[in-house]
Amino acid sequence: MQRLLPILFMAATAMAQSDGDRPNILFCIADDASQPHFSAYGCKWVQTPAFDKVAAEGLLFTNAWTPNAKCAPSRACILTGRNTWQLEEACNHMPHFPAKFKSYVEELGDNGYFCGKTAKGWAPGKAVDANGKQRFLAGPPFNRKKTNPPAKAISGIDYAANFDDFLEQKPDDEPFCFWYGGLEPHRAYEAGVGARLGGKKTSDIDHVPAFWPDNETIRNDMLDYAYEIEYFDSHLDRMLKSLEQRNMLDNTLVIVTSDNGMPFPRIKGQEYAWSNHLPLAIMWKSKINKPGRVIDDFVSFIDLAPTILQSAKVPGLRMQPMSGRSLTEYFGIEKEGIVFAERDHVLIGKERHDVGRPNDWGYPIRGIVKDGFLYLRNYEIDRWPAGDPLTGYLNCDGSPTKTEILSLYRSESETSFWKQAFGKRPEEELYDLNADRDCMKNLAGAAEHTERKMDMERQMVMELRAQQDPRVRGKGSIFDEYPVASPTAKYYERFTGGEKVKAGWVNPSDYEEPTKR
Repeated sequence: MQRLLPILFMAATAMAQSDGDRPNILFCIADDASQPHFSAYGCKWVQTPAFDKVAAEGLLFTNAWTPNAKCAPSRACILTGRNTWQLEEACNHMPHFPAKFKSYVEELGDNGYFCGKTAKGWAPGKAVDANGKQRFLAGPPFNRKKTNPPAKAISGIDYAANFDDFLEQKPDDEPFCFWYGGLEPHRAYEAGVGARLGGKKTSDIDHVPAFWPDNETIRNDMLDYAYEIEYFDSHLDRMLKSLEQRNMLDNTLVIVTSDNGMPFPRIKGQEYAWSNHLPLAIMWKSKINKPGRVIDDFVSFIDLAPTILQSAKVPGLRMQPMSGRSLTEYFGIEKEGIVFAERDHVLIGKERHDVGRPNDWGYPIRGIVKDGFLYLRNYEIDRWPAGDPLTGYLNCDGSPTKTEILSLYRSESETSFWKQAFGKRPEEELYDLNADRDCMKNLAGAAEHTERKMDMERQMVMELRAQQDPRVRGKGSIFDEYPVASPTAKYYERFTGGEKVKAGWVNPSDYEEPTKR
């Protein structure tokens, strides 16, 4: 059972460290990459040698999950060690980040660490302190160094060069904490770069999720996504080599992951396996025993902040109590596979992501993953899961895949893909992830699964109540009432009133006519 743990538990660390060997921290996070698409997990059409190096010389986690599959709330979990339903406004996308919640980076900065980040930290949203001063939740920015990217849609920020710039400014007597927030593979993509520059073929792809049509349009979209993952990995490779050249790698805790699943329909912004199940590799060459181990326990993003703080020997007394459990317990042992039997499940959920529904309402979900099954509870089934059709399904980025699904729907030649990606959903969903990773067959109504469904729902609610989740305590409307920290606030009312409100993450063709709903 997940539970609130005082951060003082870190004093009981099993690692025998002296005050003089606090590690450096390099945290690396891709923007919108699903777990299967890193070659350490067996993927053949995406090559990530730097991620694979971290896994081979450290630990590879096969069951790492984010509680909330969208950029800002997922990153908030990482930074605070708390589930998003415990973070008030920060449960939402594009929120005002509450001043009461301190990040692990801010805590390290107050305890002798030299901190910085490049590119995307916590975002999108606004974070200021009680005096209105801007907060750098992931560290002060280092973005001065630029590069000529290989494709038009790739960021011009030279992530690795900015890491070197950061290291050159670091005082000799201070350990560092650096956040590498790559902007890839977030959309948009330059069409065709996967094949043209990446040397990839559509036939290389071994699995197209069953909730999309399997054709050349979708496969090329996937190849363009793969090319950007590899670009993210190339900068990770440069950073690791820079640390090696400086003789700093052995005592650097390196964590590599992604914030949420790939930016395609029915994945990013939703709460299925493709949305929340993410890559995670951790390396600390001087402290992790028997490197190369594969860990199958369930771990959550809320475990990362306590892991970092415990490794750094920073008690975090000025942070709000964490719900996560430090992963350092894996470092000093040699066991792999299922290591701690009690780590047998994770909780997931969401509230408001992108705007576009009346009153800026969200689409609240809570779920639990356990014993190979995913249970989901949809609390407002009259709302559109991916956003209102009239306003372009704003919780799904514009893409060739989205356009293809909408075109098939509008021509009435194939509507099943639209129903999976954009249609309304039942109150309960249950999926057998071992047999149905794509979550196509809802077992919630099957008599043979009634007891399992009831047990999972009961455990989920019990733990959410213990964590003071307003949604299960009858106060879930609070999440809809929090203001949107974006010029797109009140989008639905302004759009239907005739105002042309810019939403640059979708295509003009994504918007439905009022009669097509």
